[in-house]
Amino acid sequence: MSHPILKIEDVNKSYDTGKSKLHVLKGIDLSINQGEFVSIMGSSGSGKSTLLNIIGILDEADNGIYELDGFPIKHLTEVKAAEYRSRFIGFIFQSFNLINYKTALENVALPLYYQNVSRKERTKKALEYLEKVGLKEWAEHLPSELSGGQKQRVAIARALISEPKLILADEPTGALDSKTTHDIMKLLQEINNEGKTIVVVTHENDVAAQTKRNVVLKDGRIESDEFIKQIIL
Repeated sequence: MSHPILKIEDVNKSYDTGKSKLHVLKGIDLSINQGEFVSIMGSSGSGKSTLLNIIGILDEADNGIYELDGFPIKHLTEVKAAEYRSRFIGFIFQSFNLINYKTALENVALPLYYQNVSRKERTKKALEYLEKVGLKEWAEHLPSELSGGQKQRVAIARALISEPKLILADEPTGALDSKTTHDIMKLLQEINNEGKTIVVVTHENDVAAQTKRNVVLKDGRIESDEFIKQIIL
């Protein structure tokens, strides 16, 4: 029996614009079980980026409950928030966020450096994860020598290496062409099939169709939340 990896109850978030308060999230309830593959959709201004930031412990809700793998996420210090992020969450970004002067291997190994893992062990694991995403032979290449799809594969390997409970992907295919998008989503499906929980924020219907559950936000509220027949790539 899988258990909720992520539980959000009655979460609200407002921002002070100077002149007025902007109520961005309006009582969000969301529970995601271990091993799910969920897309969060919504037009610009729907609140999906704010929700992603709260899930990713990059921002804090004004009120409501947020639990990650049973741990309450509330009033964390910067240090504690960073510790929880590195322990629980692997991030994948639209712009890849790779360090230009580091090789693919060094980029993938970076999260383990912050966890004080020895260089030998970091290198061994980074090679394993590069192999997993089909890029072992590109280990010594710099990001400038890689295609967009290869960069995103490096970013996925980096997100996986610390064995997080949850992968958060923010528009992971936004900078990629349709064929590369297909390849990256196929890779994410494979990772999910191995039991990893993945949440993808996207505005692309064809990307959302390749997940197993689709949550749609509108004006700060969940408009729909449904399980979908996954397109196997």
